[in-house]
Amino acid sequence: MRTRRKFHKKNRLTALTEINVTPLIDLAFALLIIFMIATPLLEQTIPINLPSEASKPQNEIKDTIQVVSIDSRGALFWGEKQVSEAQMATFLKEASEAEDVPILRIRADKRLAYEHVIALIDLIKRNNLVKISLDTEVR
Repeated sequence: MRTRRKFHKKNRLTALTEINVTPLIDLAFALLIIFMIATPLLEQTIPINLPSEASKPQNEIKDTIQVVSIDSRGALFWGEKQVSEAQMATFLKEASEAEDVPILRIRADKRLAYEHVIALIDLIKRNNLVKISLDTEVR
């Protein structure tokens, strides 16, 4: 008597006991390589020219705006009026205590030393004003 061989699986409904992790490892390595390449690109330092902007002016803002200017000699202006640093501090204190705190538009001459702009921003920060806009020339 001959026995027949059976080549089919005995029970097709049994649970799969192991998971193939090779595709997951491949995916993990691919993501690692992508992040290793992308991270240095995010930290580039590029020399820039801040006084110019090549875009259209933004739409009108409905908040109160106060213009603060510094000319090429370092003179401060509150709107159209030239003021001293002490007067500027007084105006900024009054603006910070107002019910409707204004947005300060800082306009500085591009030939002006950067330290003058930073000194003005520091004075603004000391008065707890945080809405600041730096104006640039639109080409």
